[in-house]
Amino acid sequence: MAKYKRYNETRQPSLFDIDDDTDLVLNLPSQEQRPVAETHAEGDIAENSETKEHKFLRFISFGSGSSGNCSYVGTDEGGILIDAGVDTKKVMESLKDYGIKPEDIKGVCITHDHGDHVRYAYNIVRKYKHIHIFCTNRALNGMLRRHNISRNIKEKHVAIYKEIPFTIAGLPLRLTAFEVPHDGTDNAGFFIECDDLRFAIATDIGHINERAEFYISQAQFVMLESNYDSKMLATGPYPEYLKKRILDDNGHLDNEDAARFIAKIYRPELKYVFLCHLSKDNNTPEKAREAICTQLSALGITPGFGEDSISDRMAPMQLVALPRFDTSRCYTLRP
Repeated sequence: MAKYKRYNETRQPSLFDIDDDTDLVLNLPSQEQRPVAETHAEGDIAENSETKEHKFLRFISFGSGSSGNCSYVGTDEGGILIDAGVDTKKVMESLKDYGIKPEDIKGVCITHDHGDHVRYAYNIVRKYKHIHIFCTNRALNGMLRRHNISRNIKEKHVAIYKEIPFTIAGLPLRLTAFEVPHDGTDNAGFFIECDDLRFAIATDIGHINERAEFYISQAQFVMLESNYDSKMLATGPYPEYLKKRILDDNGHLDNEDAARFIAKIYRPELKYVFLCHLSKDNNTPEKAREAICTQLSALGITPGFGEDSISDRMAPMQLVALPRFDTSRCYTLRP
């Protein structure tokens, strides 16, 4: 049975009745001021400054899977990290290879409190004082309950709220956290807007719920979990309790359900799909990609590999299975 439900095809409103021009701007105080979380909690709101038009986003994955998750999204003005489950040294060295300096990183947005997403969260904000952690209050409390993370991380925390857009430190990125079903604490995906560019990220998601579909279906660039091949999982070495957890609606998404969903939301504006969080034991990049290609072939779509080859440039969209342990190339995402 498919792990997503079909909803009315008309665009649904946000959970909050917010005017499109309304942003929640999170102002980061200097060291002499009060902690960031307090400033935001008291409603420190400011108008967005005028910024130049941006024609592309940069995207890099530093690792994607249960061994560690972290990725970068930004413009030529700087960017953010999504999750902090990969060694900070590796992340910063990889960014340096693409001319991105530590001071260009303005914040870390946390999807949920599992160790493979937060293991290095305190390490990065302790080493780089200008960087703050952006997540919901419940997600922060989950991190502190589950892991041996210094409680000093609270001083670097900025609370965000699902479906209320926010910006970070003057970056031209407008972010919206949205609900995703998983067995962490207050799990979130992120919808990132920059001028006419829209990027949706759902790294761990047990099934495609209504709010995830609402945001992902608007994006030109999608990072979506394709965790396991159902046959490999069924016959693999995992104990039954772990198989049951993975199969649960709050577990992980399998290749076929990810494929059916991508085919369902496909439209010419969809330019990149990044498949993330592939299981080491229950999946392969080839199987994950094949499942998507099979569904898209029924629509007459043959995706490229995201390698910027001549054939890729002619393809209507690019389909990339992100590496589990290694850093990906730096993708330049254009509409």
